[in-house]
Amino acid sequence: MAGGASAVMAAALLTWGAGTGGTPAAAAVACPSGTESDFNGDGIRDTAIADPEASDDGVPKAGAVHVVYGGGKGTVTLSQALDTIPGVPEPGDQYGYSLAVYDADLDGCSDLVVGSPYEDIGTWADSGSVHVIYGSPSGLNAGGRAVKEFYQGTDKPLGGGAETDDWVGYSVAAGKTSGGTPFLLIGSPGESIDTVEDAGGFYYVSGTAQTVTFNHQDTETGGAVPGVVEQDDRFGSTLAATSTHFAVGAPGEALGTTTFAGGVAVFNHTLTSGYPKPLAGLGQDQDVISGAEEVGDQFGAALAMVPYRPSGATSTTESLLAVGVPGEDLSTTVDAGAVQVFRLTASGTFTETTWIDQNTADVDQESEAGDFFGKRLAAVNTSPNTTSTATTTRLAIGVPGEESSEEHADKGGVQIVPLVGAPGASDAWIDPGYGVPSGPASRMLTGLSLGATPSLLYVGVPYGPAEGRAVYGFPWGVTAGGAPTQTFRPGEGGLPATGVAFGTTVR
Repeated sequence: MAGGASAVMAAALLTWGAGTGGTPAAAAVACPSGTESDFNGDGIRDTAIADPEASDDGVPKAGAVHVVYGGGKGTVTLSQALDTIPGVPEPGDQYGYSLAVYDADLDGCSDLVVGSPYEDIGTWADSGSVHVIYGSPSGLNAGGRAVKEFYQGTDKPLGGGAETDDWVGYSVAAGKTSGGTPFLLIGSPGESIDTVEDAGGFYYVSGTAQTVTFNHQDTETGGAVPGVVEQDDRFGSTLAATSTHFAVGAPGEALGTTTFAGGVAVFNHTLTSGYPKPLAGLGQDQDVISGAEEVGDQFGAALAMVPYRPSGATSTTESLLAVGVPGEDLSTTVDAGAVQVFRLTASGTFTETTWIDQNTADVDQESEAGDFFGKRLAAVNTSPNTTSTATTTRLAIGVPGEESSEEHADKGGVQIVPLVGAPGASDAWIDPGYGVPSGPASRMLTGLSLGATPSLLYVGVPYGPAEGRAVYGFPWGVTAGGAPTQTFRPGEGGLPATGVAFGTTVR
């Protein structure tokens, strides 16, 4: 392992829940259940912020993840320079490219999932790996349980054989099924299926035993997975899940001769020989789905999903799925982008409920070429055990190509809309200088980083002027141009001041 004396010191600090440059996290007596993203078991939500382009031990773009414990209880920085984290920093690993949170071992403390899709496995460049870092009353990676590492190899946790550019961990999603079983989804969109390059697939990791199956578009064990294996499908590029359903995006899916039109496969968590049950395939070549398949639409380039309870239901067995179509052309407006929302029933049927773009009635702003509306999505249901409404179900839509003038090209922005009812009835728009405290500048690409918590929408601003790079937390009920109520900034609150792309991913 690399890291030398600095890594030893960092590892020593980590055993007290502090990491590099923080104060010790106050230990709880036991890990309570029910608090989302609570890594140290004190009943207060914690926040994980990735900087996958950060230098680690002087290694460029090795990546790091910063964790801020709630209640002012310190910070921890996790990276492969620590002796307690498997691997060593390598150029371009981008540790923290993807993040997820769940309780993998059902001890009541949340555990952190860290994707490193450009990790080299042996001589296989960018094969990728995923770490599950366990929480404890003393903090992350401080309870004596070793980090669980998922990567490919005939005798390794994911099986198979490592290959160059598989990108294991490009996307991750995790949670608990309605039956209480923990699950982890790991995307591998660069995976070759037989001789078909970049067809892609995903791993389903089930239960505390972490039983693994690999799924792709030729998988039949749990039922026929929608679509067929084709070059550049990149199935597994995006993932989203609730306790009843999950969705897998294939933004490179060809529909007939229309390349990169995109598609989405929907599953539930019912397992047959470990394989989840496929329910439906979604694509714009279907009569019941709006729009028409076009080259480069990339339907499924972003996904978000929340639990849904319709009026009159006595339990929550349905989901709402938002699908980003950032390459959608609106008439002659190229790459304006759109979002489509679907209702998924317990039986596996689906209905499109909403089409959203910036030309939709009463939605703020207007569609322009190159907006890429829907490039990123985040959603929340603040009251999943009651009838879903426009107030309780909200969707944030990243618009990284938005510009207010040629001077501020691609400054970006975020549109917040209800998932139930008319999108323009209670929408809000925020962008740099209008809600986001950082002033506008070119190539900020605001909207490329979104994170959903029950109370806050996190908007990461990892690019643009250094003084504006931060993660901003907005109440989901924020009005247009409203100010954030929480801010995480490099160099403040115990966070290192050496951020490169701080806030690229937030959970």
